[in-house]
Amino acid sequence: MPSSRSETYTTTILQALNPWLAEHAPAAGMAIALEKIGIGQSNPTYRLVTDQDRFILRMQPPGELLPSAHAVDREYRVMDALAATAVPVPRMIALCTDIEVIGVKFFIMEHIAGSTIMDPGLGDLAMAEREGLYLDQVDILAELARLDPAAIGLDGFGRPSGYLGRQIAIWTKQYRASETGLISDMEYLMETLPGCIAGETAIDEMGLCVLHGDFRLDNLIINTAVQCRITALIDWELSTLGPPFVDLSYWCAMLRMSAEWPIGGLGGVDRATLGIPDEAALIGRFCTRTGLQKPHNWEAWIAFQLFRFSAILQGVKKRWVDGNASASNAAEVGGQAVPVAELGARTLRAFLNKG
Repeated sequence: MPSSRSETYTTTILQALNPWLAEHAPAAGMAIALEKIGIGQSNPTYRLVTDQDRFILRMQPPGELLPSAHAVDREYRVMDALAATAVPVPRMIALCTDIEVIGVKFFIMEHIAGSTIMDPGLGDLAMAEREGLYLDQVDILAELARLDPAAIGLDGFGRPSGYLGRQIAIWTKQYRASETGLISDMEYLMETLPGCIAGETAIDEMGLCVLHGDFRLDNLIINTAVQCRITALIDWELSTLGPPFVDLSYWCAMLRMSAEWPIGGLGGVDRATLGIPDEAALIGRFCTRTGLQKPHNWEAWIAFQLFRFSAILQGVKKRWVDGNASASNAAEVGGQAVPVAELGARTLRAFLNKG
C-alpha cells in the first residue's frame, strides 16, 4: 500500500479497536498508535501503543485467503497453552474472531523485548554465542517434543496419526490453489514423495507432540542486551500436532538452503569456521534430549520439508500477484519457490539413488 493508504488503514483499525478493547481487554488501555513491523509474508504484525503499555497486534491479511491459511486463532490457542511451560512464548491478551470489528480476525499479545535475527550465520554475534544460540534452539524443540499436548489443553489440536501423508496432500492442494506457472520439480515431488515417506506406523510410534510448523531463526525473539538468549518463539500459525522430528527436519532443511537466497540458509558455508554446529550435531543433541532415534529416511523428510516450504513461498507469490502481499519483498521471496523445489527434488533423487 502507498503510505497515505497505509495511514488511512491503520487509522481505521485504531478507531475500531478502542470499543473492542474496552470490552474485551480493558486493562490494555486505549489504543493511540499502530505501527507495522517485521517483513513477515503471511499475517501482518503491528506494534500497538496504548495509554498503558506496548503490545503486539497480529492479524490476517486483507483480501481473499486460501482455505485454512492465516489461522490467527490457532496461533493464539497454542501460545496461550504454552504459557505455563518452559517453551518461551509471549503472553496472550485477547483474541477476536469477529471479522466485523476490523475486517479480519486478530489477536493482541505481550510485547517482548529483543529483536529478530535474519542471518543464520549470526555474523553480529561472538563465536561462543553462535554455538549457544543454536543449541538453545535445539533445546526448545526438545522441550516441545517432551510435552504432552493433552496435559496443556491441546488435545484435538491435530489428528493423532498419518501426519506426513496428510501434509503432503494438504500442501499439494495449497500449492495447486496458488499456482502461477509450471514448476517441474514440484510436479516431481508431489508425484514421488508419497511413496518415500513410508512407515507411517513407525512414525506414529514416535508419539505426538506440539509442532511449531515454521521453526527457523527469524521466528525467534532474541535479547542480546545482557547475554544472548531466546526470549520468545513466535509465528505459530502453522502449528499442529505431529511426530517429534517434524520441526527439526524443517529447520535443518532451511539451513541447507543457499546463503545467497532471499530467505537464506547456510548452504555452501563452512559452519565450523563460524562456530555453528553441523546438522549431525543438532540431530544428536535433539536425540539425546528426547531419547528418540533419527528416522532412517531422514533425507526424504528433508525433501518433504523443502516441498512444503516451496508451496508456502508459492503462496507468497500468489498473494503478490493478487495484490494482497503483506511485505514489500514478496515478489523476490515468492520467486524463491523455484530453487527451493529444485533443492528438494535433488535431495529426494539422491536419496532414492542410494537405494
